[in-house]
Amino acid sequence: MINTNRLRNGARAAAIALGLFSITGILGMAQAQNRPQEVNVFSGRHYNTDKELYAEFTRRTGIKVNLLEGKDDELIQRLKSEGRNSKADLLVLVDAARLYRAQEDNLFRPIRSAELNKDVPANLRDPGGRWFALTRRARPVMVNTAQVNPNLIRTYADLTRPELKGKLCLRNRASVYSQSLVADELVRRGAPSTRRWVEGLVANRKGSFYTSDTTMVRAVGQGQCGATIANQYYLARMLRGDNAADREAAKKVRVVWPNPTHVNVTAGGVTQSSRNPEGARRLLEFLASPTSGEGYAAANNEYPLKGWGNNPTLKAFGTFKSSPVSMEQLGRRNREAVQLMTQAGWQ
Repeated sequence: MINTNRLRNGARAAAIALGLFSITGILGMAQAQNRPQEVNVFSGRHYNTDKELYAEFTRRTGIKVNLLEGKDDELIQRLKSEGRNSKADLLVLVDAARLYRAQEDNLFRPIRSAELNKDVPANLRDPGGRWFALTRRARPVMVNTAQVNPNLIRTYADLTRPELKGKLCLRNRASVYSQSLVADELVRRGAPSTRRWVEGLVANRKGSFYTSDTTMVRAVGQGQCGATIANQYYLARMLRGDNAADREAAKKVRVVWPNPTHVNVTAGGVTQSSRNPEGARRLLEFLASPTSGEGYAAANNEYPLKGWGNNPTLKAFGTFKSSPVSMEQLGRRNREAVQLMTQAGWQ
């Protein structure tokens, strides 16, 4: 025979236990919400002004930003090896090729943000919402006018002209900047035309391939070669830097904007391992916003996501028409670009 009193007592005890569990759960949630929030940023950028922006974000939101800086490839490898145990909440990388590699390695989580979709142009973000550009970086032609007539150059294809034979400095094949430039040409012009273009560049080069944009720009300024292709901020750094010899060399370099000009990005995404994806999303929105974004770009003489900013050195370079190729397309065609460069003797 069923003991109804025992059933009633058991039900009453279960209800009390459930109530205590609910109260404990609510208290635990409240305590978690009251704890100081933190966002761990793993960044390939190394600029003090970034830290000032992170401090401003903390003042506005109360969310503390912990910054770990490193080389892009090393950060990607670290997140891959750490997996779900990684403490990174936000990963900031430079160049579409690296972003695409991190995406393929499933390091980013997709997020939805009306603010990011409004502030970041569609061609400068991942269609799946995994990463969003924070700055733009252009790769124009730079010439020493004593050696090369800048009027000869209207597009990147003009760098294969016979007048530039033995006057062109090139960054090496290992550089993602070189790889993305070739990928841009592949998307716009197709493989056969791009292959002929790469072969023409290699044929016009002077000396060995360079391992640094800075040394290439310096070589142009010093007259060691007549032209090169380099990111605009390297020349801007030399013009605004403390090295007197570099400043003098940089003054002899003229920026020529090919039509269209290859553009790349610095971008960030919330990681799969993030313990605070909401805080990381808010930080990403803050950095991509027009006001904060301009300061983020100015730190490295880069361009904001829209417009030209207020950097007087960059303004003196003039404006350009950006290539229509998206960052996602650049990343997707990277392997093909490297293979083509290898076959053409781009070392």
